[in-house]
Formats: sequence, structure tokens, C-alpha cells
Amino acid sequence: MASGNSGTRVAVVLSGCGHLDGAEIHESVITLLTLDRAGADVRCFAPDKPQMHVVDHRSGEEVAGESRNVLAESSRIARGEIADVLEADAADFDAVILPGGFGAAKNLSTFATEGPDCSVDPGVEKFLRAMHDASKPVGLICIAPAVGARLFPDVELTIGSDVDTAGALEQMGAHHKACPVESFVCDEAKKVVSCPAYMLGPGIKDVAAGIELLVGEVLRLA
Repeated sequence: MASGNSGTRVAVVLSGCGHLDGAEIHESVITLLTLDRAGADVRCFAPDKPQMHVVDHRSGEEVAGESRNVLAESSRIARGEIADVLEADAADFDAVILPGGFGAAKNLSTFATEGPDCSVDPGVEKFLRAMHDASKPVGLICIAPAVGARLFPDVELTIGSDVDTAGALEQMGAHHKACPVESFVCDEAKKVVSCPAYMLGPGIKDVAAGIELLVGEVLRLA
């Protein structure tokens, strides 16, 4: 279970709504619930821009001709309590967590299409670099460690055990460590905590076990 000082200020950066084109909803809700139970003061952010594309989550197929806004979609998970990531100020927070879902690789970064040559959304990059430079912990869930690999040289992190994805992160300069779904990896020196979540699954209870530990570790480091 998460522990930490009540009132720890945590930013949660979302990437839309739905695991195929935005933030993974289970991961996001588990993160928010665990933070709330720990007494953290949470604020959600997302980029105010169009998604890379829209996917029908029933068929798994891209929806041609449809466009959705990352911030507007993320507000579904945040129940409207959300702001543009450009408004996020590192001075206002003690920690930041990024849930996964393909939105982390499609909307927060271009990892889904460019792999090791990816870039990170400018607003997300500015905020995460500021948090990292201030030695404040960064939590990365599921595929979100790809963002950390791009921004933080020599960082140790995990996406679970997928060889190809791990190799791409290592091409960006990260050190990948295999990890089961119910656990996490902490780079203590860099204050970067990561866990596999739905990169491994198989179900919500398994994913929750790892995320709860990640949140606890982030709060410990804050």
C-alpha cells in the first residue's frame, strides 16, 4: 500500500482516454485511487492537442476521419479536474506520475511510430525535465518508461520483459531491468520509478499490485 506524508503534491500526466489511443483507464484510476488513499494532493494534466489518431476500442481499428483532443479526452478520467500540461509548474509539485496506455507512446511521445528516434511532447518534456532537475521523483507506468528513456540518460527502468521494447529503450541510453507485473524498478539516484502494468497484465488485480507499490515508492522519495 502507498505511504507518505499526507498532502504530498503529485501531478498525474494523462494522454487521452482508452488504452489503444490514450491513457490506460485501469492504470490511471488505480494510480489516482492509490494516491487519494495515501492522502496525496493530486492534480491532473494533459497536452492540449489532437490525438495521433482515434481507435475503436471494440474492433481495435483506427477510425478514419475522426479527431479527438488529448486534454478533452483525459478530462473524462479526471472528471473535469485537469489542466493543460503547459500550466504545470515543477515548483508546485513534489512528484509526477505518468500512467501508461498507447497514448504515452502516441500523444506524450512519438515512440509508437519512431521508436528509439522518438521525441517527447514539448510541454511534457519541459515539465518532466524541470521535475527531474529539481530531484523530484518521476513514476512511469506500462509503456510510459519510453518517455523516461528519451529524457533521462543512463536511467534504470522497466517495461516488464518484452525484448524488442526493452531493446528500443536501451538504444535511447536507458538500462532496462526485467520485472514482474506485481513489482517495480527504482533508480534511487535518479528518483525514477517504473512498473510494467499492462505491458504484462494479465488482469486488473495484477496490474494494481505493481502500481500500488510504485505509488508508494514515489511518495517515499518525494
